[in-house]
Amino acid sequence: MIESKYLKDDLKNIEQLSIIPAFKNLHIRKIAALLKLSKIRQYENGECIIKEEEQDIWLYFLLSGKVRIESKTVTICTIDKTGELFGEMRFTDGHSRSASVFAEGKTICLAVDTLAKSRLNSDEEATSLIALLFKIISRSLSLRLRSSNEELIRTKKELAELKNISQPLLDQNPR
Repeated sequence: MIESKYLKDDLKNIEQLSIIPAFKNLHIRKIAALLKLSKIRQYENGECIIKEEEQDIWLYFLLSGKVRIESKTVTICTIDKTGELFGEMRFTDGHSRSASVFAEGKTICLAVDTLAKSRLNSDEEATSLIALLFKIISRSLSLRLRSSNEELIRTKKELAELKNISQPLLDQNPR
């Protein structure tokens, strides 16, 4: 991994982050506060970004590339859209990481240090930023839950069809 220093809240960085869908309509001050807690991290193919069961403090936004999320060696999903969030469950529930995340090809992320509140100007700025992160996370989780529901429905329908196909076969071959 190649990692930058904490980012500066200058206009160039603010403009670059404002193209991320989650940050598009944010006030410049909120993006500036987020930058103060953030680093750019670059990963090579196969490199581990998050390790299952660990307790790290980072929240990630994908800037470029692709990541694979897996738990107990089973691939859960891949993320490849600029601005997509990952690593949010640890931030919201405080538990250890529920999955590992690996870079698929060269991958660049915005890594947000969720414990670096001392880098902000005031407690009010920190509270505002935490509220903003929870708002972004809740939108992301809602989209993922909708997608998971659709996948669960497809899987249940497929399972029902398989049961209907296999039942006549079982009836023909009693043990």
